Amino acid sequence: MLRIVAHVALLASALALGACGFADSRAPVPDFMRLKEADQLPPEPPPDVKRVVREQIDVVFLNTSYPREVQVALPHHEVRGPGWTACVRAQLTSATGSALGAQTYIVTINGGKVIDRRRAEVDDICGSEAYEPI
Repeated sequence: MLRIVAHVALLASALALGACGFADSRAPVPDFMRLKEADQLPPEPPPDVKRVVREQIDVVFLNTSYPREVQVALPHHEVRGPGWTACVRAQLTSATGSALGAQTYIVTINGGKVIDRRRAEVDDICGSEAYEPI
C-alpha cells in the first residue's frame, strides 16, 4: 500500500512540475517559465498582380475556359498570414463552348506565386474594386 501511495505522490509531483513548462506568454508565472512568443515575419511587399496572373494564368483559369479580357484589382494584405489576395476577372467559355460571361476569382499570392484561387462571392469586396487589364 505504501508503494502505491509513493507512486501516486511521485506521479502527481511530476505532473505538477511538468505543467509549469507549458505556461504561455500571458500566464501569471515568472518570466523564465513562460513560452516566448513566436517572432512574426514582416509582411512581404505587395506583388505585381498583373505580372503574376499573366505568368500563371493557367493556375487561375482552366485552359479550356479560354480566358479573355483578363483584368486584375490591386492586392490586399491577407488578414491571417503573410500573403496577399487580389480579385481577377475575365470573360470565360464553358466546357460546352457557350459563353459564361465575366467571372471573378480571388487569388492568394505568396512569394510571387498563386497558391490558391476561389470564385468570388457576394460578400467579397471584388464587386467594388477598380480593375485594370493585364
